[in-house]
Amino acid sequence: MNRSTDVAFEADPLTALRAATASRHAALDADLPIGAPDASLHDYIAHLVLLRTWLVPLHAWLAGFADGPQFNHAGRLARIDADLADAGYASPGTPDGDAWPVAASPAYRWGVHYVIEGSQLGGAVLYERLRERLTPHRLRYLQGDDAGPGPRWRVFMQALRAGVHTPAEVADACAGACAAFDSILDLSAGSRRALPLV
Repeated sequence: MNRSTDVAFEADPLTALRAATASRHAALDADLPIGAPDASLHDYIAHLVLLRTWLVPLHAWLAGFADGPQFNHAGRLARIDADLADAGYASPGTPDGDAWPVAASPAYRWGVHYVIEGSQLGGAVLYERLRERLTPHRLRYLQGDDAGPGPRWRVFMQALRAGVHTPAEVADACAGACAAFDSILDLSAGSRRALPLV
């Protein structure tokens, strides 16, 4: 896959982010068994483990900054752990994960947040597709919070557009988003193995 982050400047950062990550987004959608028409509980558990392995180091890294985007993702990890426990799986230990840049700009971190926040929108689509098939499992992670992902996404888009303005900032945000996608794509490629029941 071509993982270049070069993208023509777009005045709207959201438009630029979508363009810069489109091929990665498509590759991830095609790669995840949870998106298959016959996705099973095992596929959902594998998806949760993948997301947890990806999110834990990202959350720790993002929490180290006092400027730029400030979005709390802790509820997502709690929902992942609850779903794993319901299915009889232990939550994996804290992963080492990628080494994220300690001096990343706010714009770069906005790009990373774009990928994290966007993943919950995809989760809502999967929830509607899987909730009956995987009953009685509650699929808390896919369901998200009581308001659903729409209101949070609208708040995020407004904050993104207020925080990323210049061509350099847009390019940096695109680089952050591409790095976040590359990270989960790499994890996905290395995670296709059976998960032991606890």
